[in-house]
Amino acid sequence: MRENFSKSAQIPLNEEGQGGCLGASWRAILIGLALIPFNTYWIMDSAGQGYPTTVSLYFNVIFCIFILAGLNWLVVKLLGWKRKGNQKKRKIPFSKGGRGDFRFAINQGELLTVYVMLAIASSLAGHDVLRVLIPMIPHAFWYATPENEWAELFHRYVPDWIAVKDKNFLADYYRGESTFYTQEHIKGWIPTTLWWSGFLFALVFAMVCINSFVRKQWTENEKLSYPIIQLPLEMTTGGGVTGILRSRVMWIGFAAAGTVDIINGFHFLYPTVPSIGGRLYDLLPFFTTKPWDAIGWTPVALFPFAVGLAFFIPLDLSFSCWFFYLFWKWQRIMGSVIGLRGMPGFPFIDEQSFGAYIGLFIIAIAASRRHLYQAIRKIITTTPQVDDSAEPMPYRLSLFGLLASLGFLVAFCKAAGMSLWVILAFFAIYYAVSTAVTRMRAELGSPVHDLHFIGPDEMLPRIFGTRVLGASNLTMFAYLFFFNRAYRGHPMPHQLEGFKLAERTGINNRRLLIAMVIATIIGPLSTFWAFYHISYIEGARDWFAWHPFNRLQSWLLSPRKPDYPATVAMFVGLFSTFFLMVMRMRLFWWPFHPAGYAISSSWSMNVFWFSIFFSFLIKWIILRFGGLNTHRKAIPFFLGLILGEFIVGSIWSLIGITIDKPMYRFLY
Repeated sequence: MRENFSKSAQIPLNEEGQGGCLGASWRAILIGLALIPFNTYWIMDSAGQGYPTTVSLYFNVIFCIFILAGLNWLVVKLLGWKRKGNQKKRKIPFSKGGRGDFRFAINQGELLTVYVMLAIASSLAGHDVLRVLIPMIPHAFWYATPENEWAELFHRYVPDWIAVKDKNFLADYYRGESTFYTQEHIKGWIPTTLWWSGFLFALVFAMVCINSFVRKQWTENEKLSYPIIQLPLEMTTGGGVTGILRSRVMWIGFAAAGTVDIINGFHFLYPTVPSIGGRLYDLLPFFTTKPWDAIGWTPVALFPFAVGLAFFIPLDLSFSCWFFYLFWKWQRIMGSVIGLRGMPGFPFIDEQSFGAYIGLFIIAIAASRRHLYQAIRKIITTTPQVDDSAEPMPYRLSLFGLLASLGFLVAFCKAAGMSLWVILAFFAIYYAVSTAVTRMRAELGSPVHDLHFIGPDEMLPRIFGTRVLGASNLTMFAYLFFFNRAYRGHPMPHQLEGFKLAERTGINNRRLLIAMVIATIIGPLSTFWAFYHISYIEGARDWFAWHPFNRLQSWLLSPRKPDYPATVAMFVGLFSTFFLMVMRMRLFWWPFHPAGYAISSSWSMNVFWFSIFFSFLIKWIILRFGGLNTHRKAIPFFLGLILGEFIVGSIWSLIGITIDKPMYRFLY
């Protein structure tokens, strides 16, 4: 077949014109493997230097892909020209089948494979997964005292294989000025490291299986837009040689955002240098009288990267994000007006959000019911009318993998002392919320979705009370807190976005699945290593480990009854989501999106709501007065805003890690 070529770069394109992609080659997988330890160490050692996994697009991963694309450009620039007489002719860097003069150049599919591997590994290492779990593993035993009564309250419910209990062994770990690389230290951590790594693998592999069932429906049939992948997709076009990195408009946006971060970085080091924003300005001091003081913390800030990310989400969602954020503030004020402010938990914002996410899950499954029915037919009858040859796994294998993963999770938790019905309820809720987050990211590209403290470990005690659950279940809730504290760095959306990138660029889904599995295995192991290495030198960091055990102590000392107002609030959130979706389907002008109702209550929305409002306003003006053509021309600028802040912010973060001093951080 005759190859198609991009006119500007003479780089072969695949049949879709996306740029020749070899995909998940072993070379790409090896590059990803080499970069995973670097990224997990970066995340583990970045306390005070910014938190890469607290927004949907990770700046550490974008930085790595940017560097690889730059190296690719150098390869093409330095080796890509030869002279024939007086005429220059460019060699072809990416020929079909991997042959050609540029064996060292990386194609788009390989760059995106590395991107997916790093995104998944970073999700597991991130601020809301292993960065929470690893400090928790020995915490309850090192900090047990006669005053907190932890030993009497729950130590007997903690199996030896999920926690390290020997205080003598832990002394060097907590005090530092030692080394991890002794036989005693390594052997002491191996059992818990392997058990929890196996738990994480099963947890994440179940997500891959679920994504295998919904991928075709959400990617090919519904053709969801996947806004989060726009930057990695565009910056890797032609191996980074012919894509957005050649756009002057993009570099204008890059320079604008990068300059802001450079100036703010120098302001952090030298306060005499004026700053350009870079901080949160709280509006609460302006509301000092009742009932307005009930508004609570209301920061205003403008982040270039957040403006850029919000530009790619639909207008109705960006409008709904800031509208419902103010709606929650209005609820607080009205509670003060009518005297409900003293009711514990009012206005139950977390519970309403939880109900909203369950509603989004039900809506997503209902919309996919025909496809799921066909998948079930394929599993039962192997009907040839249903083709699953392009899926990451055949539907029958996906079902087997899902059941095997869930079986391991059930066996793990049962051996740790949980009741079967609690285990099933716990993971049913977890995967329902996970699927809702994944669908929302695929359709709308929300820049944040943290869902602080609304996981099953919080909701089940509110629904049933702590007495019904019992001490053994509650103790395991403390240890399962690590992947339910918040869902900002959730790995499941990155898996599905990886399959979308494969669909756009011709990567083989099954080869990409191999890369994902490898990243899921190596990512946690390298994260454990990074944390142990740092801890034995500097002393272990507790981070969020106090919260689950203080919560457990409170539950056991003061048992809770079912919280009926909170349960009612969950149903309010559920039915409000259904109402918003019905109105959206019936009235074309309806501006309120149910996903905006769900995500606007998150902690991160405090930080980014004004940036989303600003981006909404700009995008509305562009579409209203310039039309779609102007909107398309503006896209590189907003990609540049994201890239500029990510790259300069990454450099500040790496400088801080290198010299072991706090630096300016653009991401809270």
